[in-house]
Amino acid sequence: MSEQALSSHRLPLSVTIITKDEEQNIAECLRSVGWADEIIVVDAESADKTREIALQWTPHVIVHAWEGYAQQKAFALSQATHEWVFSIDADERASPELQEEIASVLRDGTSYSGFYIPRKNFFLGKWIRSCGWYPNYQLRLFRRDATQVTNRLVHEGFIVKGNVGYLKGAIIHNTHPSVERTVRKINEYSTLQAQEKAERKRIRIIDVLFRPPIAFCQHFFLRRGFTEGFHGFMVSTFHAMTNLLTYMKAWELQHKESKNPQEKSSP
Repeated sequence: MSEQALSSHRLPLSVTIITKDEEQNIAECLRSVGWADEIIVVDAESADKTREIALQWTPHVIVHAWEGYAQQKAFALSQATHEWVFSIDADERASPELQEEIASVLRDGTSYSGFYIPRKNFFLGKWIRSCGWYPNYQLRLFRRDATQVTNRLVHEGFIVKGNVGYLKGAIIHNTHPSVERTVRKINEYSTLQAQEKAERKRIRIIDVLFRPPIAFCQHFFLRRGFTEGFHGFMVSTFHAMTNLLTYMKAWELQHKESKNPQEKSSP
């Protein structure tokens, strides 16, 4: 089935997307899922033209104040009306192969309650096959009533009740178009990861000193980042940087708590 054919016969599927200041990405994302009967965009009060662009593709654009990644996705899921839901991020695209597979699942029926989908992650325009970046399976297609969102600050996901299968068509992920954007994401995600880590374990200086270089070696050597050339070196370095910032921020949070224990115990 061609993309044109899919577009002329919309599939009985709800697509959910959460956004905030995504005017550079949202149109291409929506174009890649234009074959779905229902597209729900939950926008966290964007300051740019995200909402205006989204409304050109779907009437279901809902403004919902930012509560966190998991909470936004849970709210978006609650707005879906079809039995099957496909969750996609603004910087992701559904490949034509994935479109056809989803059409086949909906047309032929299945005993599965959800499907893992491989994701092709791009860094500075290059598809990174190593560093643990592929196939990078994501649970994104699922039955609405059998699914809930994991309660995490970052790297949230979905939990499906029932059997889960695997698709071959990929999600295209353009999350790292520039070094500057990557650094911004690292700063944001490391802050959220630090909050989770600081609550789970005591951070020691040895963690800050040794975990980042270990992370680099894991990605560059064990996960064969060196096969990507300088792109692989940069990706592995950014993994180490994320690790370093996460542990430093977690240490900082715990250090502040130890200095001000009354703040934690105050009502």
